Amino acid sequence: MGSDPKAVPLVRVHSECFTGETAWSARCDCGDQLQEAARRILQEPIPHGVIIYLRQEGRGIGLEQKLKAYNLQDLGFDTVEANEILGFPADAREYGAAVDILHDLDLAGGRGIRLLTNNPEKIRAIGGKGTGIIVREAVSIASLTESFLQKKHSSEVKSYLRTKSAKMGYLL
Repeated sequence: MGSDPKAVPLVRVHSECFTGETAWSARCDCGDQLQEAARRILQEPIPHGVIIYLRQEGRGIGLEQKLKAYNLQDLGFDTVEANEILGFPADAREYGAAVDILHDLDLAGGRGIRLLTNNPEKIRAIGGKGTGIIVREAVSIASLTESFLQKKHSSEVKSYLRTKSAKMGYLL
């Protein structure tokens, strides 16, 4: 494989988002990120990669609590503040299962991966477990699906993305 990072598998570790993937909520870009990951993997010169889908709805707080957080957002709190008011961290997800899956698929270690994410905490959590992240590849917001292009003009999505960048360090 040499030193060419494109010869290394593209990996998306994706957390479940019922509202964004099934209901196409205008409050987040999760469904669009999942579609973009699939598109990127299939566009590889020799399509190789994996989407690891974790059951961590609402950044790890579950659907019921996420809907309560939405209610708080309706009252003017941002996504981070809403989680914290409910007694949760801004992001309660854990990535140990993803690391285990990468090892089971023989994608961790020597050969490494290209991690498709904008989340610096995910990079630290997965990269710190010996997975050999060769490079982080951004989930390009500019190339997301038409539905996102329509949604991104909503004040909810703009505010959501600004909050993720400012308060959680997302690389947008």
